[in-house]
Amino acid sequence: MNKVINASKKYIFSVIVLAIAASLGSCSSNSTDEAKLNITTSPTPNSETTATATQSPTQSAARLNVQPNSESPITDKTVNVTLYTSDAQCQELIPQKTTVPAQEPVTGAVGKILDQRDNGDFSFSGYRVNIKNGVATVDLRLTPNSQRQITSLSSCEQFALFGSLRKTLTSNPQWGIKDVRFTEQGKDIVL
Repeated sequence: MNKVINASKKYIFSVIVLAIAASLGSCSSNSTDEAKLNITTSPTPNSETTATATQSPTQSAARLNVQPNSESPITDKTVNVTLYTSDAQCQELIPQKTTVPAQEPVTGAVGKILDQRDNGDFSFSGYRVNIKNGVATVDLRLTPNSQRQITSLSSCEQFALFGSLRKTLTSNPQWGIKDVRFTEQGKDIVL
């Protein structure tokens, strides 16, 4: 009888260890949900870069890893730019020096600003930046499960997002941007 109980204990213990190991293996993060985005910047026509956004529980999809396509050489060079971000009272835009990839400085600057504005209930899945004749068009894409829409932003949030983007893009003279338009999936955003 004692041998039967010991054999049962060993069997049950083995099953428990196996179940724990299986459940721990299923807890690993699966980062196969990737969204391909085309990010286009000009002044040179047809300079297209593909970015991949990997979603994770703690980071929003707007945190993009911009990777050059096979036509452009890979480089670690960065350039200094000035980003403008809102103060806590949404009264003024404060300049901050930062570095962005030298190959796509405008896209890098826009990405850094969007990262700062992205939060749990308002998140971006991507964006595109096109520059033509001194006018930058920033096309924003919200994640499908974003609880809030662009139209629901308060005046302070609008100032922080759109004011920061506009001031950053027009205040870096090396880009030659005189005006900025905002669109959401190609449709004009009226502020």
